[in-house]
Amino acid sequence: MNASANELAASFDLEKLTPEFYDDPYPTYRALRENEPVKRLRNGTVFLTRYDDLVTSYKNTKSFSSDKKREFAPKYGDTPLYEHHTTSLVFNDPPAHTRVRRLIMGALSPRAIAGMEPDIIKLVDGLLDAIATKGSCELIEDFAASIPIEVIGNLLDVPHDERAPLRDWSLAILGALEPVVSPKVAARGNNAVTDFLGYLRTLVARRRERPGNPERDVLTRLIQGEDNGERLTEKELLHNCIFLLNAGHETTTNLIGNGLVALDRNPDQKRRLIDHPDLIKTAVEETLRYESSNQLGNRMTTERVELGGVMLDAGTSITLCIGAANRDPAQFPDPERFDIARTPNRHLAFATGAHQCAGMALARLEGAIAVSRFLARFPNYAVSGQPVRGGRVRFRGFLSVPCAID
Repeated sequence: MNASANELAASFDLEKLTPEFYDDPYPTYRALRENEPVKRLRNGTVFLTRYDDLVTSYKNTKSFSSDKKREFAPKYGDTPLYEHHTTSLVFNDPPAHTRVRRLIMGALSPRAIAGMEPDIIKLVDGLLDAIATKGSCELIEDFAASIPIEVIGNLLDVPHDERAPLRDWSLAILGALEPVVSPKVAARGNNAVTDFLGYLRTLVARRRERPGNPERDVLTRLIQGEDNGERLTEKELLHNCIFLLNAGHETTTNLIGNGLVALDRNPDQKRRLIDHPDLIKTAVEETLRYESSNQLGNRMTTERVELGGVMLDAGTSITLCIGAANRDPAQFPDPERFDIARTPNRHLAFATGAHQCAGMALARLEGAIAVSRFLARFPNYAVSGQPVRGGRVRFRGFLSVPCAID
């Protein structure tokens, strides 16, 4: 291992990241994985980069807790952001996590998701028609970001003329999950939670008066609960509606944008997918591995535990680096290569174990429809300027990607 890689690993600080890291974190992840895979950071937390160590952390929910009350109390204080993030599905342990997840999974059943396919195809084709009329596109605003907002809006049956603020609310709330949060970002996030809750209270009240079809309307399904009488509390209902939008919005936007940019940068794989459109499912999986939409997860140890040969005390805060684990050569041969037919591909973009993403089947469907139909419609598309990254470490995607379609 050369000195520069040793230095990259030794100097790594999640709270002081460089512009070069935001542009391309993978050399740093590789250096950490090979030199300090269980990296103790200056703030006392631990940063994991090996695939097997992440799987251990995901699957042992007893020793590695997802409950964020202790971690988020000093970060957010008594604020709307604290209430939201400590109530939502992803930041809770069983049995609360199990109960809420069961209700959400019931609303996102395979049958329900299969029923969404015609509407998603219609949505995507409408966006492609608009792009064709314009003659060029901004890949994120005109296409990638427009799809999940509409899909989640349809899931919750949000009236079309009330959807305008949803994306900004989502970005503001997720932006406050970064390792370092400025007062300005925190204020924006708190305002977004407050405004979003205010809107949802009105939406829920209307839906209680006039329920929708629970087979298609997730909000009605969540309000009515299960046949056995299981219900969400009002607080759980509101915050998990926010969670559904946030979880399904930016990550799916990133999946679509990252996939189309990766194909543009790997013309052999782009040609391969054009010639063999049946590879779209494995191409989506490879995009999720190669450029994971969500790069970081977090856990806290509940007891003294050994991980990767290192003893960790109870109460140790751990960052799980999904972006690094998904390029671990111990799991993925030739991991730096973008290979749309890669199999097997047991990536961790959706985590694994009890917290595996509840909406992953829907995200896969959106990604497959969006990328395959864009490619079929505009096979000669090309990124026509410098893409702008989102400027965040937890979520990896683009803010803008200028694109020529002819």
